[in-house]
Amino acid sequence: MAIIAPYDFDEHVELATFVDDQPAFALVDGTVRFPTYNQQVFEANVGLLCAERSQDYASLVTGGEDGRVMRVGLQGVEQVAEQERKWIDVVSCGPNNAVGFAAGRTVWVATKDMVRQFDHQRAVEGIAFAPKGMRIACSRYNGVSIHWVASQAAPVDLHWDGAHTGVVYSPDGRYIVTSMAENALHGWRLDNVKSAEGAHMRMTGYPAKPKSLSWSPKGKWLASSGAQAAICWPFAGKQGPMGKEPKELGTRADAIVTQVACHPVEDVVAVGYNDGMVMAVKIEDAAEALLRRPGKSAISSLCWDRRGDRLVFGSEAGEAGLITVSE
Repeated sequence: MAIIAPYDFDEHVELATFVDDQPAFALVDGTVRFPTYNQQVFEANVGLLCAERSQDYASLVTGGEDGRVMRVGLQGVEQVAEQERKWIDVVSCGPNNAVGFAAGRTVWVATKDMVRQFDHQRAVEGIAFAPKGMRIACSRYNGVSIHWVASQAAPVDLHWDGAHTGVVYSPDGRYIVTSMAENALHGWRLDNVKSAEGAHMRMTGYPAKPKSLSWSPKGKWLASSGAQAAICWPFAGKQGPMGKEPKELGTRADAIVTQVACHPVEDVVAVGYNDGMVMAVKIEDAAEALLRRPGKSAISSLCWDRRGDRLVFGSEAGEAGLITVSE
C-alpha cells in the first residue's frame, strides 16, 4: 500500500530528494523547498539549471544561470563557488563534500582545501565521482575523460564516437557507463581499457534518449529510462551486460519511462513515466506495485530515502509528492 502526500509547486522540479530525512525539491525558479520542515523555502539561484544531493544526505548542491554553485541544507544556503558570466549546467557531489561543476568546456572541482580546473576540447555534459579516491569522470563528445583531482597526472581518455550526455560509475568502480544522444548507453570496463573490444560495452535499442540511470544496491543491475519499460542491464560477472539480454520492467505500451530510481536495500526499481505515473517493480520477478496514477506531465525526478521506506517524486509541471510505501 502506498500513501501519497501531494505538493504542487507550479514549476518544473529539477530534483526531488531527501535532506536530513526531510523531502526536498529544487525548482527551476531557483528555489529549494522543504514542505515538511516548516514549509521552508530557500532562494538558491537566479535560474536554476542543475542540482544533486550530497553523498551524506545533509545538503543538496545547485548550479544556475547566475554562475553560482550553492549548497542548501535545512539551516540555509551557502555559496560553494562562483564563475561570473558562466552558466553552471552540471553539478556532481563527491566524498567529503567535494563538488564538481561545469560550464561549457571547463570543469572545476571544489574541496575544502582547493579549487582545481580541468579544461576539455568539447563541452562537458556529465560529471561523476569515482566511488573510491578523488577521481572524476567527465562525459563529452566522443567519450569520457578521467581526472585525478589531487594529482597533476594526465587524464585517461575513453573514446567512443558520439555525444555522451551523462556518466555514472558502478558502485564497485569497475565500470563507467554513459548515456548518449544517439538513443543508447555505452560502457567501459576499467580493468581492460587497453583492449578496445574487450573494454567497450554497447547497449542500444532505445526508442528515446536514456537520460536517467540508477544502480541497484550492489551494482548487479543498471536501470535506465528511454523505453516503454525500465531497461535493466545485468552487470554481474566479468563481462558485464555483453552477451546478455536486459530485463524490461514495468512495460506500458502507451508511455515512455522518463525516470528510474533503484531501492537502496532491495532489488526494486521505482519507475516514473512521461504521463506522471509512478510504479515500483521487483527486478527478479517483475512484480509491480502502482504508487501513483498518471498526472499532468512527465516525472522529472525520483529518489528513495536511505531506508527505502519513502519515495519522493517531481514532475515537469511542478506536481510533486512524498510516497510512503508499506507492505
